[in-house]
Amino acid sequence: MSWDFLEIFDVVTDAVDLFVSGSSSSNTGYDEKSRIKKKSKYFVEKISAGFLLAASVLFFFVFKDPIPAENYLQTLIVGSLIGLAVSLLFFFILYALEKYYFKSVFQWLFFSCSTILLAISVVFCVYFESGLFV
Repeated sequence: MSWDFLEIFDVVTDAVDLFVSGSSSSNTGYDEKSRIKKKSKYFVEKISAGFLLAASVLFFFVFKDPIPAENYLQTLIVGSLIGLAVSLLFFFILYALEKYYFKSVFQWLFFSCSTILLAISVVFCVYFESGLFV
């Protein structure tokens, strides 16, 4: 019988839960459900709106002054691709943590687009406002 690391980890966590809570592991699922706070009804929409607001403020700070004309289009494309890569990494981390699920396509699109725009605006803000790269 070969033991897998995850099986050993599961047995150890069950034993620790048994000693800490003083009850069997079959009852801990009920206790965890009662301790979880209820999310607000429009939690994802509020987060997405906050991301859009932050992105619009950052875009305003970036584009209020004229951007240097040298390689203007190339700079915007590279910054957008870096922001897209950062947001895709963020989506993968959320997926690995099992937090990237939505009740409707609208929630998914709204959250994804606002996160991508926020990442792009942060990259542009760091690039243009810091003065290190220009």
